[in-house]
Amino acid sequence: MAIPDFVVSLRSKIGTDPLWLSGVTAVITRGTEILLVQRADNLKWTPVTGIIDPGEHPAVAGAREALEEANVVVTPTKLALVAVTSPVTYENGDVTQYLDLTFHFDWVSGDPYPADGENVQARWFELDDLPQMSQEMRGRISAALSDDPAAAFSF
Repeated sequence: MAIPDFVVSLRSKIGTDPLWLSGVTAVITRGTEILLVQRADNLKWTPVTGIIDPGEHPAVAGAREALEEANVVVTPTKLALVAVTSPVTYENGDVTQYLDLTFHFDWVSGDPYPADGENVQARWFELDDLPQMSQEMRGRISAALSDDPAAAFSF
């Protein structure tokens, strides 16, 4: 996983201590299909995810991550879910916890492929034929596909 420069800078000051970061999940649809990526670090299927850069609008971050990770251009349609992840401890000992903002995006253009090395696959799945994935990721997808125009809150 690529670590943003601002996180590398923070880590040089705080070491592996817990770090609170803002993240974004991009649930991208094209008709009855959803774009998923298979992560290089653990081979799990997920929507596109990433860290929001300082000062970056979260919807812009989701679109940026979609282009960087999967080579697709997308447009946001709604903020679907606001959640806090459990703390994550990485192999190097870094501890991080994320405020995750899940958005629904509509596909505009591009043929998906794992564009930046963070993923080993990027492809479309029919909504009724998704691969195995965590309940947390399924919850993000469900929120994004909900007809409710208001964002849900996960506690």
